[in-house]
Amino acid sequence: MSTPSARLLSLLSLLQSRRDWPGDVLADRLGVSPRTVRRDVDRLRDLGYPVHATKGPDGGYRLDAGSQMPPLLLDDEQVVALVVALRTASTGVAGVDEAALRALTTVRQVMPARLRAAADALQVTAVARAPRRDQPQVAADVLLAVGAAVRAREVLRFDYVGGSSDGVGPEAFVPPRRAEPHHLVTWGGRWYLVGWDLDRADWRTYRVDRMTPRTPTGPRFAPRDLPGGDVAAYVADKFGQAVPWPCVGEVELDMPADDVRRWAGRGAVVEDLGDGRTRLVQGAWSWDGLAAMSALFGVPLRVVGPADLRDAVVRLTGRLTDALG
Repeated sequence: MSTPSARLLSLLSLLQSRRDWPGDVLADRLGVSPRTVRRDVDRLRDLGYPVHATKGPDGGYRLDAGSQMPPLLLDDEQVVALVVALRTASTGVAGVDEAALRALTTVRQVMPARLRAAADALQVTAVARAPRRDQPQVAADVLLAVGAAVRAREVLRFDYVGGSSDGVGPEAFVPPRRAEPHHLVTWGGRWYLVGWDLDRADWRTYRVDRMTPRTPTGPRFAPRDLPGGDVAAYVADKFGQAVPWPCVGEVELDMPADDVRRWAGRGAVVEDLGDGRTRLVQGAWSWDGLAAMSALFGVPLRVVGPADLRDAVVRLTGRLTDALG
């Protein structure tokens, strides 16, 4: 090694590449004595890296997770990936987008000159999709609590806003939902939890911005098999992307979400708006057919869009009026 600093970085890179390293193997890879390896490990510990000695016939070292974040060592590809991710961050989580910009500034300051020039040249403009009428943000602590339950495989208890399926008024007591959390997913700028609802004995998706987790969590559970086995395919099918309908429109119905869900077509998006109202996004082969499908629920409705669906409703209204002579 040319310098002790270069050797130290090489040692850190090796420790990050796999869990356990025998001491003599590290010494051989670095071209130094085992005593020098022990001295360099002590230097890493002084810098905040939690390097632990492992027991065994040969002895060795392991880099564990610590209580604070020491300096990071990234290769060129990791730096490029990090810059792209931070420049295009749009998470829907409160405060994270701004934090991503600050993190990018911090990372840039510690880059070598050649990588800093490459990062500056990588000017990416992330064009967000048109915002929904009610684009919510998820509280970071809620997202972390839900994610922790997913990772620990612990039953999640949570209050859920807008659950008309509870069948009670807003003043009444609503017991917390209980679900076996399976996956956190993002879709259309929103965060969803895919989980097995223990009280309804069925797979459900919950909007995380409407969840308030309760503590403590419930008991651990054995993971169930998700229908289809793939969460991306499951969500795509549930939210209407499995079949590319040529005409897709959105309406709001004066009907509870569970009732709409029973009769909505395969792949339709059913969203509980509370107070017995439901947002429905579904597709059909024609705009006139989609207008007719929306009217089949037999309840007051409001057409949200697009304009093609509005025009089809006008045509259908005229056609039915003419049918009366």
